[in-house]
Amino acid sequence: MKHTFKTFFALLTLVILSSFSYLGEGHGYHIGDIATDFSLENIDGKMVSLSDYDSAKGFIVVFTCNTCPYAVAYEDRVEALNKKYAKQGYPVIAIMPNNTKVKPGDKMEAMQARAKAKGFTFPYLMDEGQKIYPQYGATKTPHVYILEKTKKGNVVKYIGAIDDNYQDAKAVNKKYVEDAVDALLSGKEIEEKQTRAIGCSIKV
Repeated sequence: MKHTFKTFFALLTLVILSSFSYLGEGHGYHIGDIATDFSLENIDGKMVSLSDYDSAKGFIVVFTCNTCPYAVAYEDRVEALNKKYAKQGYPVIAIMPNNTKVKPGDKMEAMQARAKAKGFTFPYLMDEGQKIYPQYGATKTPHVYILEKTKKGNVVKYIGAIDDNYQDAKAVNKKYVEDAVDALLSGKEIEEKQTRAIGCSIKV
């Protein structure tokens, strides 16, 4: 009887914990949601909002940082995405979401230095107070959200990884972000709307 009760209690605890875990994974935007605008400080000291981009068809929003090796590995690819798609109406908007007290290497001065050293052509914004990344539901650096501008607002069309190989750009088999943006530009359905973001956890 005691053994049965212990087993039942253990199973009940597992179910409750699993439920909380599931709920935790479901926070933030989902495919089809309307993303609210923001106003965040760029590395040039100016405030940047999505509404500033009158001619944009959408956005490639990338949560990234200076200190994560995954994010660093993707820097050149993020820059390449902006150079390829900004002129087609889908600019990259990079946002640094980490708590800079935990990660001093992600402070604004470090962001400015990194952007200058790498020659970033996209805005690199500070999520001051960490208010924006929770709205999106971002958990990693990098974590990508592709938005399509519509009459209703900026609709979330893709969430996840940039591609399927963070270690080697030459060994990539699936370019998730490129495939998604290409589909949007051609008026087609995105085949893979959501993938698992690979990177460092956002520091709070």
